[in-house]
Amino acid sequence: MPQAVGSLETKGFPPVLAAADAMVKAGRVTLVNYIRAGSARFCINIRGDVSEVKAAMAAGVEAAKNAPGGVLETWVIIPRPHENVVGVLPIDYTEDVAQYRQAVEEPIIMSSNSGSLPGS
Repeated sequence: MPQAVGSLETKGFPPVLAAADAMVKAGRVTLVNYIRAGSARFCINIRGDVSEVKAAMAAGVEAAKNAPGGVLETWVIIPRPHENVVGVLPIDYTEDVAQYRQAVEEPIIMSSNSGSLPGS
């Protein structure tokens, strides 16, 4: 699947926290980076399939707009970023997020046909 990167910047910490939480809940994406871009500016970057990043960014934008005490400054989605961009900017997957990426890319799906639960 084609990979995309989404980036969102806020003024104030509450909106970036609300956006990050909404993003990882709304789409099968991995939060790959957090940047404090100034005294009150924060930026987060997500990666995942293009459609998942779009869904996650929509949720993140709404959450940031609705968060108290802060402002959504800007956001962008880049479908299929060039390898030079990924290599230079802090938007690539790292060891720190490997477990979360694996959970997104290889979810464990329980089937109702897999038998009864232990003790039932």
